[in-house]
Amino acid sequence: MTSAKPPVEWNASSYDRVSTPQASWGRRVLARIGLRGDERAIDAGCGTGRLTGELLRRLPRGRVVAIDRSWNMLVTARANLHREFGNRVAFVRVALPDMPFDTWADLVFSTATFHWVKDHDRLFGAIRRALRPGGRLVAQCGGGPNLAGAHRLAESVMQEPPFARFFTNWTSVWEFATPEQTAARLRAAGFVDVRTSLEPAPTTLPDERAYREFVGTVIYSPHLQMLPDPVLRERFLDEVTARARQQDPPFTLDYWRLNLEGRRP
Repeated sequence: MTSAKPPVEWNASSYDRVSTPQASWGRRVLARIGLRGDERAIDAGCGTGRLTGELLRRLPRGRVVAIDRSWNMLVTARANLHREFGNRVAFVRVALPDMPFDTWADLVFSTATFHWVKDHDRLFGAIRRALRPGGRLVAQCGGGPNLAGAHRLAESVMQEPPFARFFTNWTSVWEFATPEQTAARLRAAGFVDVRTSLEPAPTTLPDERAYREFVGTVIYSPHLQMLPDPVLRERFLDEVTARARQQDPPFTLDYWRLNLEGRRP
């Protein structure tokens, strides 16, 4: 039996190059957060630290713990941030939904991460425990029909030879929850002042080369892990890229962003 695996290790240098859409969405989320400037914050799923740095600049008297399950991401984030922020930022390898903090944080901030965690009930319970009384969770991730078209495109390739035999019993690694599901889970975990919403964020890549690198790094990495041969991985990307070229408009990804907020009483 084979099954999809979430990417434990990422190509951090490629992600740093291509993750402009994620950084742009995250900046808008960060801009909505009112901060005093002395808070203690956790960046849950910090990636290469692009948004962690912007959060730190809004916390001139605060501290941030940047967590990620990918060692490659953490090494890159530290290289990007340590010189400017020194000991105001710490880097810890954590695989969500684990959250090894107890009533430490005033804020848990996260973007483009929670949809990689299947157990949102456990995730929100762990985040609540990590927050101080009055602490806030402010996050955004994929939700609702996020990338449904992109995943259908991949499935059309997965069903064809020579790929089909590697995708027997494929199961999704993502949890694209609705606003209603998320609000209920947050309240069940003990959050108050819960707010959730869903917004479209369609993203068109400029050309074939940009599309191929983006989807190979950000979207289809679990698919590529199912293929044991590097040649097959390249062929898989060839096929999805050829199909994306025929779309109208071509090389467009049907992103939807789930916004979620809550406070620990």
